[in-house]
Amino acid sequence: MTLDPITVEVTRHKLEGIANEMQSTLLRSSFSPIVKEGLDASAGLFTADGQTLAQACAIPIHLATLIPVLQKIIEVFPPATMHPDDTYLLNDPYTGGTHLPDIALVQPIIVDGKLVAFSAAMTHHQDMGGMSAGSVPTNATEIYQEGLRLPPLKFRDAGKLNETLVAIIRQNVRIPDTVMGDINAQLAACSIGVRRVTELTAKFGQETLKNLFSELLDRSETMTRQALGRIPQGTYRYVDFLDNDGIELDKPIRIEVAVTVGQSGIHIDFTGTSPQVRGPMNCVPSGSLAAACFAIRALTDPAIPTNAGCFRPISLHLPEGSLVNPVEPAPVNARTSTIKRITGCIISALAEILPDRVPAPAAGEMALVAFGGRHPAGGNFVTGDLIASGSGASSVSDGVDVIETDATNCMNLPAEAMEMETPIRLHRVALRAGSGGAGEFRGGLGVEREYEVLTDNVTFTHRGERHFSAARGIFGGGDGAHGESTILRTDGSSETIPSKIVTRLMKGDRVILRTAGGAGYGNPALRTAAATTADQADGKIAS
Repeated sequence: MTLDPITVEVTRHKLEGIANEMQSTLLRSSFSPIVKEGLDASAGLFTADGQTLAQACAIPIHLATLIPVLQKIIEVFPPATMHPDDTYLLNDPYTGGTHLPDIALVQPIIVDGKLVAFSAAMTHHQDMGGMSAGSVPTNATEIYQEGLRLPPLKFRDAGKLNETLVAIIRQNVRIPDTVMGDINAQLAACSIGVRRVTELTAKFGQETLKNLFSELLDRSETMTRQALGRIPQGTYRYVDFLDNDGIELDKPIRIEVAVTVGQSGIHIDFTGTSPQVRGPMNCVPSGSLAAACFAIRALTDPAIPTNAGCFRPISLHLPEGSLVNPVEPAPVNARTSTIKRITGCIISALAEILPDRVPAPAAGEMALVAFGGRHPAGGNFVTGDLIASGSGASSVSDGVDVIETDATNCMNLPAEAMEMETPIRLHRVALRAGSGGAGEFRGGLGVEREYEVLTDNVTFTHRGERHFSAARGIFGGGDGAHGESTILRTDGSSETIPSKIVTRLMKGDRVILRTAGGAGYGNPALRTAAATTADQADGKIAS
């Protein structure tokens, strides 16, 4: 069937518009600050056989980990058994998910009795039970300590809510109204996708629409393979380290990648990466796939429409029992830090052959803090904050200060949002002067944030990175500054956080968090006097 190229392109933009409308609904309908302010949620559309069709402008980790989610849903619930208004749910990392706070909701789009596509949304839920408030315990040694595991289950059956499942979820989380409010926001987002694609089907007909979907995926695959074909063929390597696993605090974790660029494909081998660790830094294969998918999009033409076709040239070797393919029941809740470092390694491996395209390494730290306890006004509170670091400099510009990089795309919580809902005061937010690596182009700066708890017996989780292993400068550039965090107790004592900790805070205790800086690019002696003067005037470096 010959398709009009204008119709193909208009349809592509329409599908992306639907995904973004789903995303807007998801963010505006959610209850928790980590979603409505931190934007830690994503939405997308998938073909009837589970291939990525269109993505919202959201979080690359979520959007790629939805791929194995769809595959598992289709495996457990064959399409022939699906009905309109059925809805499926899962969060278990060992059956397609990523980590327990990320719940995926999937709804089939069925028109005239035939499955046309899927609408899906994933949200990071503020709490899923487990041993610490926020369900991200950095001292977990098995997944059972991390929270409630949900295998692929039916959330709605032809529109009828699974009340038993709802009761189980509510009974196992610290803030049930918030969790269920966010799940219902996911349902609203999926319903938007169903409605809009149903309208599109009525316009084009099922057969034409199916052919349009295939054309879009095939076109992206062709363009991606052509872009990869312009990269010099060969095998390129990079090694970096995570600080520790949250249990053995003096033991760094090695990530090694060998990136082989072929004529029109890319293979990523993780041989040499550390075996799976005791703590929760392990990353199930869905996370490793997400890192590779993001890296491919970063290294090829951004004008290529993002869908499953872009990911077809990727192949992975994930050694079983390693950090990137752990054996159940290894804990995995801190996998974001690992995914970010994997992504950075894949991209940095190609710096020598793509010096004008690949920047210096970003700090790649998305520090996470979670607070939980009893609110003085009554009831439980749980809140989390996601704090960015500096990006690496490039061949033409300084790195960006305090920005999400390497497959994440969230926001920190504004002081007002945190203080309205929790007994926590945010005293200070500032750029971290001098934290960017020196170079002809300077690395981006990290940030400083200072929190004070206003009630007793607050459970506190801190997941940091780059406290012991800096982002390394390239082509003569300097390393970015290490991250550092300190607890100041009301008795005058202070405690340095060794990257990761779960502890208890009392009224008046403060946490000062400083994220890492991005690496510099090029010889610092080549930096212009005007750039240095501007940095001094802006307080970004010492005078």
